[in-house]
Amino acid sequence: MADRRPHVVIVVVNLPAERDRRVIRECQALEAAGYRASVICPRGPRRLTVLPGTTATRIHSFPQPLAGKGVLSFAAEFAWALVAVATRLLGLMLRTRVDAVQACNPPDVFWVVGLLMRALGRPFVFDHHDLSPELYECKAAQPRPSVLWMLRLFERLSWRTATAVVATNESFRELAVGRGGCPPEKVVVVRNGPALAEVRRGGDGADGDGDDARQKVVYVGVINPQDNVEATVLAAERLAGLRGTDDWELVVAGDGESMPELRRLATERGVEDVVRFTGWLEADEVDALLCSASIAIQPDRPSRMAEMYTMAKTVEYVARGVPVVAVDLLETRRTAEAAASYVESGSPDEFAKAIDQLLSDEHARAAMSATGRQRFVDELAWDHQVKSYIRLWDRLLRPSLSDYNEVSHGNGADAARLPI
Repeated sequence: MADRRPHVVIVVVNLPAERDRRVIRECQALEAAGYRASVICPRGPRRLTVLPGTTATRIHSFPQPLAGKGVLSFAAEFAWALVAVATRLLGLMLRTRVDAVQACNPPDVFWVVGLLMRALGRPFVFDHHDLSPELYECKAAQPRPSVLWMLRLFERLSWRTATAVVATNESFRELAVGRGGCPPEKVVVVRNGPALAEVRRGGDGADGDGDDARQKVVYVGVINPQDNVEATVLAAERLAGLRGTDDWELVVAGDGESMPELRRLATERGVEDVVRFTGWLEADEVDALLCSASIAIQPDRPSRMAEMYTMAKTVEYVARGVPVVAVDLLETRRTAEAAASYVESGSPDEFAKAIDQLLSDEHARAAMSATGRQRFVDELAWDHQVKSYIRLWDRLLRPSLSDYNEVSHGNGADAARLPI
């Protein structure tokens, strides 16, 4: 018998879906709400066919032989991704019913898929993960005006062709309405972050590593040039000068194109004995590490892009009650509030002084830990975000059920009809 559940296909091409916790949580939520989900994504090393953590979400993967490093190679990579995604989506449509598509950026090329879906009278949802124009400005030494213009055009087309836009925070929502010209009722905020059941409470080295009583200063995340992780290694050098190296260590968990340079930097600065690199960790390993951490660091430089991002690592830190040391950025403050100690520019000296002060102040760490954990439980946890996400899909694909739920649960203020 044919599966009559509404079928949502999610497209993500910047990494394999099994490494994208947001996509995994979205698929879990769709399954729990009675939807069928499939994912089109680059092929991971394990060549998985079912998304981990889900019951039956199928992965339709494609090889990614291209890796962009310049404008032309990025263009080739994006063109290949569009062709690969379109081919697999059309194959799916020939084999089974596809009721809607959700495309996660980057890149912002899937408005072409949006045009197809809208022509078929089916919803296309743009899940806005990254600001491609700002990211290009951040990474390019001398941004080309023509490339910047093209990125902004593609971004605008992604907003405008979408039936609905999922924004990861209020800044992204404001951009979609202002820069993108989207009607406010078309944009739904669904923040990143773990679910309550995914995390244990940490924040003060509670689950230390056996005989090693040193306090852990932790960085967890991607290690690319724009992430400024080298500031953490340089801060470790300064911190060693302030308080020695007997009672603390810096643990850098993650991977990226800057990792080889980061390892060389630690050796050059003579801090390889106090800086530990773990590589990429699975979800349970991240949880264990953060539950043993005393302080977490967010080293992103001040920039227009950084001001508007909610860093996934910050929510992971706050979720476990780990006090954060971070550059004073708009969305970081909106996320962490008093659970973080803020520095102005993100210089290694600033980070070292702030970390030194917190390592010596157990009461301050305890207060920050309690504040962060409460914010997570009350507002930031995926358990709260998933309600908006599923309510969006119910409006798009189950309008009669959505109307019933809105009335019976008294949610009329959020029940604005989306343009389809």
